[in-house]
Amino acid sequence: MTYSVFYRRSLGAPLDSRWKDYEMRKGFTRKPQGDEPATRGKNYITRSGLQRLKDEHRFLLTRERPAVTEVVAWAASNGDRSENADYRYGKRRLRQIDGRIRFLTKRIEAAEVVDPEAPRAGQAKAFFGATVRYANAAGAERVVSIVGTDEVDLNRNHISWVSPLGRALMKSAAGDSVVLQAPGGTEYLTVLEVCYKRISVEPFREPPGSEASGKGLPRRR
Repeated sequence: MTYSVFYRRSLGAPLDSRWKDYEMRKGFTRKPQGDEPATRGKNYITRSGLQRLKDEHRFLLTRERPAVTEVVAWAASNGDRSENADYRYGKRRLRQIDGRIRFLTKRIEAAEVVDPEAPRAGQAKAFFGATVRYANAAGAERVVSIVGTDEVDLNRNHISWVSPLGRALMKSAAGDSVVLQAPGGTEYLTVLEVCYKRISVEPFREPPGSEASGKGLPRRR
């Protein structure tokens, strides 16, 4: 099992209609690949989203990495390292963890926190942190919240501000018509409502199967 498996969040929950499935695929899922930053410069993020990054960073640095290091040391004491699967696996895990720590460090350092609940003057337009209700040409409605690239959560309808749908909705107001240009084709949407309210980001949880969660268990030899 690779390290990325531990942090893969479920994005496949069933939705209400075929149109929602289509919109999810073509407009929501333009995410960065692997651990590459989605944008250069500032990393716009909500406060709870930043906390999740910090919690993961702390877990990796203070719990998971020391636990894996202990496994590597134990495996190295068992003899020939070239034929020692535990040793090779542990070293590979350490490289993956260190890469993730570097990525999180950069994202945290570049973080620019935006509060969706902060007071805003004038007519509500869709910017980062907005929750937008819109309809497609067939009249089907849905609601999305525009968040940072590290906060995308399709189960909660949280879309990235740099995704095709996020870009299409940006700067729009209630009553505006916008054009969604996505790999699946062109879609015409009508913005029905723009508001700013609390966006609930799923907190970081210690992943099942991590080495830290198995501390104290007997090792198979």
